[in-house]
Amino acid sequence: MTREYLKKAPLTAASDAADVNDTVVKILEDIEEGGDAKALEYAAKFDRYEGNVLLTQDEIDAAIALVPEALKADIRFAHDNVRRFAELQKSTMSDVEMEIQPGFFAGQKIIPVDAAGCYVPGGRYSHIASAIMTVTTAKVAGCKHITACSPPRPDTGIAPAIVYAAHICGADKILAMGGVQGIAAMTFGLFDLPEANILVGPGNQFVAEAKRILFGRVGIDMIAGPTDSLILADKDADPYIVAVDLVSQAEHGYNSPVWLVTDDRALAQKVIDLVPGLIEDLPELNRENALAAWRDYAEVVVCEDRDDMAKCSDEYAPEHLTVQAQDLDWWLETLTSYGSLFLGEETTVSYGDKASGTNHVLPTSKAADYTGGLSVHKYMKIVTWQRSSREGSKGVAQATARISRLEGMEGHARSADVRLAKYFPDEDFDLSAAL
Repeated sequence: MTREYLKKAPLTAASDAADVNDTVVKILEDIEEGGDAKALEYAAKFDRYEGNVLLTQDEIDAAIALVPEALKADIRFAHDNVRRFAELQKSTMSDVEMEIQPGFFAGQKIIPVDAAGCYVPGGRYSHIASAIMTVTTAKVAGCKHITACSPPRPDTGIAPAIVYAAHICGADKILAMGGVQGIAAMTFGLFDLPEANILVGPGNQFVAEAKRILFGRVGIDMIAGPTDSLILADKDADPYIVAVDLVSQAEHGYNSPVWLVTDDRALAQKVIDLVPGLIEDLPELNRENALAAWRDYAEVVVCEDRDDMAKCSDEYAPEHLTVQAQDLDWWLETLTSYGSLFLGEETTVSYGDKASGTNHVLPTSKAADYTGGLSVHKYMKIVTWQRSSREGSKGVAQATARISRLEGMEGHARSADVRLAKYFPDEDFDLSAAL
């Protein structure tokens, strides 16, 4: 049996790739040349906001006062989970050293970057969870300065819940600026901010393009496309829950792919039948996004067996991967390409998106083939060092001289020669390049 597509997407994320490069390049160049004033000009144009862009403590306190206590408790709950998981991740990294040769030591040292710029979307949806995910991990990593940057709403500024989340998670400064201008402000060190060493967090196509362009000059978490999700379900899965989970991820955006892969045709058809009604029941904005995403980007695939299901899933390399099937340990052992994995009906992508502790800034557009998501490790530099006694360097120096000459790099060879001559003047070494 070959794979059967009960639903095939007429579009892919690449189909909608708008040519935003020229626009973003111009904005970045304008702001780098024009500084604070030019950034404020773009903020007035795109954010339609002319208030204070770097929040004072009084403004932070005023915003916090507007957040209901129940929501504060939920934010603290999510922050605590994310913080503790990030601390666990950090504990897997350590400074180490070993004696490579007698008297010759090498090691690694873990150093956090100085300044992190955390972008928190605030357009159609107030991404409270993105503030938690990005700022908390930077704080646990030990970054000396963390800027949280989020688009302000006209006349009102950043959503108070985002301000509260960024504040309790450890942001040193909160910047009310969106889009490319916000990314530029953090990168170029405008408004007396330190220049960011790394930019993290999700954003629209203009934010993603700005990060892509600036990558190399600064570090980034990843080059991101539209969010995507895949569910693996067998005959024992609950089709209603599968359908609800697909719709919950489709509401992210009109071009957010969702995929169902199963070995049970009856379940697949039942899910297809349920989805339209679930979409129709959403609020208007969410409904529009989910409807377009399901219509244009969703796929439903029927495979021969679970081995082919796993292979199919790895080919998609989804950002979010849910397994609603028997023998969860088998799936955990077998699956290899995904941003984050959700095993069993008792968990869901929405948990990871908001409050369970794992990070929701994840690789999209098949990037899970080669990278994981945002974690405390992204803010850490793994650097190496070495030291040696004179005797310990003898063998390394000889090998270095001969390899260097074989490569034609005489200068490298002589840096080894001079040490051998100084440390061991009475010894004769064969340092020629011989094949």
